[in-house]
Formats: sequence, C-alpha cells, structure tokens
Amino acid sequence: MPQPLSTKENSLFRQVIRNYEDKQYKRGLKAAEQILKKNPKHGDTMAMKALIMNQQGKTDEAFALGKDALMADMRSHICWHVYGLLYRSQKNFEEAIKAYKSALKLEPESAQIQRDLAFLQIQMRDFAGYIQSRSAMLQARPQIRQNWTALAVAHHLSGDLAQAEKVLTTYEESLKSPPSKTDYENSEAVMYKNTIIAEQGDYERALEHLKTISRHNLDRLAVMELRAEYLAKLDRKEEAEKAYRALLDRNPDHPDYYTKLLEVVNVAADDQAARKAVYDEYVEKNPRCDAAKRLPLDFLTGDAFREAAKAYLGLMLDRGIPSTFANLKHLYVDAFKKDTLGAIAQEYLESKKSSGEKAPSNGDPPKGEGAALYYLAQHYNYHLSRDLAKAMDFVNQGLELAPKNLEFHMTKARIWKHYGNTQKAADTMDEARKLDLKDRYINTKAAKYQLRNDNSEKALELMGMFTRPDSQAGPLSDLIDMQCVWYMTEDGETQARKGNVALALKRFHLVNGFFDVWVEDQFDFHSFSLRKGQIRAYVDMIRWEDQVREHPFYSRSALDAVNLYISMHDSKSLANGVNGTDANGDDAAERKKAAKKAKKEAQKAEREAAERAAKQDPNKAKSPLDENKKKDDDPNGLKLAATEQPLVEATKFLSHLLQYSPKFIDAQLAGFEVYIRREKYLLALRCLKSALDLDASHPRVHEQLVHFRNVLNTKLASLPAKVQEVIKSEFTALDASTDLKKYNADFQAKNSNSAPHVIAAIKAKKLLGEDQSKVEKELADVLSVKGIKFEDAKEVLALLRGWRSKEVDGFKKAAAEKWPEVTAFA
Repeated sequence: MPQPLSTKENSLFRQVIRNYEDKQYKRGLKAAEQILKKNPKHGDTMAMKALIMNQQGKTDEAFALGKDALMADMRSHICWHVYGLLYRSQKNFEEAIKAYKSALKLEPESAQIQRDLAFLQIQMRDFAGYIQSRSAMLQARPQIRQNWTALAVAHHLSGDLAQAEKVLTTYEESLKSPPSKTDYENSEAVMYKNTIIAEQGDYERALEHLKTISRHNLDRLAVMELRAEYLAKLDRKEEAEKAYRALLDRNPDHPDYYTKLLEVVNVAADDQAARKAVYDEYVEKNPRCDAAKRLPLDFLTGDAFREAAKAYLGLMLDRGIPSTFANLKHLYVDAFKKDTLGAIAQEYLESKKSSGEKAPSNGDPPKGEGAALYYLAQHYNYHLSRDLAKAMDFVNQGLELAPKNLEFHMTKARIWKHYGNTQKAADTMDEARKLDLKDRYINTKAAKYQLRNDNSEKALELMGMFTRPDSQAGPLSDLIDMQCVWYMTEDGETQARKGNVALALKRFHLVNGFFDVWVEDQFDFHSFSLRKGQIRAYVDMIRWEDQVREHPFYSRSALDAVNLYISMHDSKSLANGVNGTDANGDDAAERKKAAKKAKKEAQKAEREAAERAAKQDPNKAKSPLDENKKKDDDPNGLKLAATEQPLVEATKFLSHLLQYSPKFIDAQLAGFEVYIRREKYLLALRCLKSALDLDASHPRVHEQLVHFRNVLNTKLASLPAKVQEVIKSEFTALDASTDLKKYNADFQAKNSNSAPHVIAAIKAKKLLGEDQSKVEKELADVLSVKGIKFEDAKEVLALLRGWRSKEVDGFKKAAAEKWPEVTAFA
C-alpha cells in the first residue's frame, strides 16, 4: 500500500515535479529527500528521485531506485510511467512500451502517458498499436484537430489510405464554421488529404479535390505542381501542357518542368529539332536562363550536338563560369560527346590565344582563356577522359596566367591525388588554403587531403581553425558534437592504414552513433510536426528515416568497420597457428606499438585541454555544452579493440548494411566473408547468391565461389540434414564434381588482361592450398599484367604484408619504379 502524504508533503511532491520539468535537478532532489526522510517508502517520490538522478547521469542508481519504487507501490501509475521513461532514456523501447502500458492500465485517463506511449509506438513503427493509441486520444479530446490528423497519419503509414482519408473527411464535416483563409494548419491538412487521394490512384478525384481547395491554399507552388502532375497522368495533354508552361514561366531554371513538358506535348521522342525548339522558345523568353540552353545537350547528337555545345560552352567560358565542367561531365558517358566537348574547349582556347585577348584593367587574367584552361584541366583529370600529363600541363598554364587562382591550385592537388602522390596533393591543397584563410570549404578540403596523406595531427589542427576556440575539450570534441561524418570516416581510414586499430574502430563506431542519434531525433518531431501542422513534411521525414542507413556515408564507414574486424579475426587466427602458420610476434608488436602511440596522443590531448582550461578567464561562464557533456570512458577505442569476438562485432554493422543496402555488392561480399568465418553457411550462401545476381563477373565473386565450394567439399557431410538439403538445392553455381584448381586456372587464363581478376584467381589458389611461396611469387608478378593500375598494386602490397611474405620489399621496389609518384610505394 502507498504511504499517504500530509498536505505539506503533497505540496513538496508537486514542487519536485515542477523542479524536474524546469530542469532544476538539485532543488528537486533536495525536496524529494525531505519527503523520503519522513516517508521512506513513498513510491511516487522514489520514482521522481530516480528520474532526476537519471538526468544527472547516475543511470545505474536511478534504475535501482526505480525498481525499489515499483516494489514499494506496484499500483502507482507514476512509478510505472517513470520506469518506462528510464528505459526510454536507455533506448530500450520494447521495455519502455511495456511499462507505459502497465501505467495506462492503472490510469487510463492520463493524456501524458497515452501520448508517450503513442510516440514510442510510431518510433518503433508499431502501426497497429499507434492506431489504437491515437484512437483513444481522439476519443478523449475530439475537439483538437491534431488528434484527427495524427490518426489519419497512423492509418496512412500503416497502408490503409481509404481510412486515412475518411478520418480527415469526418473532421472537415464536423466543423461548424469554415477555417480562416490564413489558417496554415488547415491549408496543410487539406493538401495532405489531396496527396492521400492521389496515392490511391484516383487522380480524377484528386484533381477535383484540388480545384476545390486551390483558391485559398497557402502553398501555391504545390497546387500548381500537383495539378500539372494529375493532368499528365489523366492524359489531358493540352491542359497539362498549359500547366507546365505556367510553372516554367514561374521558374524557367527547373529542369524537371522541361522534361515533363516534353512528355505531354505532341513531339516524337526522336524528333530532336522539335524538342530543341521547345527549349529555344524559353531561351528567347529568358536569355539568362541556363537550363534551357544546357538541357538540350542531353538528347542532341551529331552535328546538332556539336553546334549547341559550341554555343553553350563558348558562352560559359566567355563568362568565366567555374562550374561549367561540373554541369557537363554527366555527358561524358557518351564517347562522342566527351571527345566533342574536349575538342571545342581546345578550339576555344586556341582562338583566344591567337586573338591576343587583353587582360582587364583591374589586373585579373583574361576571363575566357583562364576558364578554358580550367575546363581542360578538369576534362583530362576526369576518370572517363583521364590524361594526367595533359591535365597537369593545362593547370600549370593556368597558374602562370593566374598564380593566385584558388581553383587552379585545388585542381592541381586533385591531379596529384589521382597520380597517387598524397604528399604533393596535401601540400598543394595547403597552398590553396593559404590563398584564402577565411574560406571554410578550402580549409576542409586541405584537412581531408592531410588525412589521405595519413597526417591526422595536421588535419585536426586545420579543422580546429573553424571550431569553437573556447572549447576546453579541443577541436575533435567539437567535430563529434557537430556529427562531422566525413571527418570521422576519413580519420578512421587513416588510423586503419597507420595500424592504429583501436582509434580506427572508435571513429567508425562514432559514425554509427551519429546515425543512431538521427534515428532517435524523430522523437521531437512526432509532437512538433503535428502541433505545427507540418503533416506532409512529417510523413516525408518518417519515410526518409526508414531508409537513413542507405546513405553512402553509413555504407562506407560500416564497410570499413566490418573489414577491420575481419582483419582482426584473421590476424588472431594467424597468431594461433591456423592454416599452418606459426606464431610470430609481428602482430602483437604492431598492436603494442599502436596502443603506445594512442596512449601518447591521449596524454597530449589531455595536456592541451588542460592548457586551454588554464588560459580561460575564470570569471567567464562555462558553456552548457561543456557542462552537460558525458565523459567518454574509452576515447581511444582500446576497449573496442580488445574484443574477443571481432566477427560478432562486425555482424552488428553488417546487419544494417545487408538490410538497407542489399544492392551494394561490397556489402554482400563482406557478408560472405563474415558468415563463412562464423561457419554460418546458409547466411554465407545467401550473400553469395545476392552477389552473383548483382555482378557475376566481379573478381571477388569468383574467389568466394571457389572458397564456398571448397569449404562444402570438406564440411557439407558434417552439417545438419536440413542445412545440407537447402545448400544442395540452392547452390547450383558450382557443382561438387568440379575440379576447382582447373576451374580457377581457366578463369585466370580467360581474364589474364585484368589485374583484379588475376589477383582474385591467385587468392583462390591460396585458399585451395597451393604452395604458399609459389602463390606469393605469382602475386608479386601481377605488375606485368597489361593495364594494371596503382590501386591494384596497393591491394597486392597489402595482401603480401598480410601474408608476411618475403616478396614485400621486392614488389614495393618494382612498383615504385613503375609508379614513381605514388606515395604508398615510396
């Protein structure tokens, strides 16, 4: 039974709640202690004290006290509600939902508990539960529009579009007076209803509904776009044409409007002249419009393309537009257009040189000549038209013309990067940075190039120029606060190359944490968006959040982490004498060296933080960010690197990769490598089959195919009967009777002019147990393969080092002779 409180103590309890809501935690704790001094088993007070302690970072103590509160008063909805809040703060949403439901049974009328439960249900995408909670909230307070809208959203996201529309219609019919014409919430709600009608495929009704709401709707652009879209889908081409022309009159630089206009006008897809005429019409109307001049280059061919490209490129270069190449490089997939654009730029440059164009009176270089040199430097630096010698020649000509030009210095740095000379690339980009010390972008590029050159200390120093100067924790802490994904990924890759496994893992886990935060950040918008009436944006956000881990930023860092964990597992296996390799102390020595270096860096960072703190004005108020920040108990990732189960840790990253990026072949390849090592053969087979479907000719697919068949030949009989049956029925790409060595040799002979395929075949030979020294010698001889790139040679060097081969020094020397500019072989 709960302990009853006196009037004075009841007043104190209400004060505790107010203190918690106002974030006055010390006062709230003091008031709670006063109550508990006389009533030590008052469950509600114990629960509120636990909630305050949790906010102060005392999580374990808060949970223990929360359990004690429940034991003291199991019939208190406050105790159950607080218990749910504690679980929610730890992101254990399933347990939080259970606690909220228990609280709701005891207090069915509590709007706060119902609301918290609903937010957790939509966060977990429990649409059935969310519909139930929103229905209860609507019945309790039907006069509030957002309750109706939220229920409609619940039905919409669950896939019941008709019911979602019905809910919105019911509310509209219940209104006694029409909403104000300036009512933003109503404007958004009726537009949301219109999109629901359209999603059902009833475009005729959606168009009619749009007509009724368009007159006073506040989002004029959305009305115009939807009307044009509906007319086009209903095949009412004349009206759709007028609608898209109205949109183009409003914004002639919107490329989608041109595309959709051409779809509804009566112009054949292969009639280039007629299509070009549509764009020419808007060029006449809007002489400064770029899209109407540029977009025809996408479909024009032959002489028509050459004529239009010459006019467009000449105009852009005359103006000295730096983004000209960026606007045209998508055309380079067509060999004719690529060569034509390069030739036009060359002709333009020669004409400018022969004409003796005079420089402006302000001392700047001639605009046209400089722009042409910049275009040609980028043209020959681009991967589809790469000729680095020519690119360097043009960029040097540009620097002679304009020594202080930032773009030329940056392009030169990129050329060095493509040469493989990370040192010169970093130095050149740093020269560019010094030309404009106030430019954040060029500073960031310089830092990135330092990371590519494995100079993480210099990179952090550069990034610190644009972080908070008053931060005691230093620039790295600010970059973490700002969730700087690119920096953490690049720095993680840098640390991995340097052999600092612990710090590399720390960086990759930070990136994973950023995405966790972005998923969790939805919580604020479940209430905010509905309260502000921003329904369409809210639904778009929910759908975006469902796919947020598809982003290349996540895929890259997650794949890096998986590969690092695989290498940790393999090095541990080698150290234990697996595959006939005797243990030697190389890996242990490397890990010890990296750990020692990480410790030194941590000590240095602590000293710098102490120095910054000492220099600060003691009378200056501390930043709330510094005060509320939780201390990281593993800043250098040593605990992450000490894991005894690296493959289990790799699977945590891998599961997201395979779920959200199933079409990313590198994810499937990494999945196979993890699962084959964990002896989860069905999962490995699933990844292998997916990789075969995505690209059967990929070199690593062949390697894994041979690997899997080789493993099955020795282990299939020992597997459970059902697993054997599934594997036999599903794995048909390589028969059990196949001579794997001959199959691999045939593959190598067939692809003898492709270095990646030859490397894959040689790796397969090692898997098949061929003589180690012979395999290493053959791998070192890959340099003689026609068309080999230095990136392939770097992969070979990493393999030889991983195998602790005697061929490393000889291969590195030969590669340095072949590519003298590549830093990795220096």
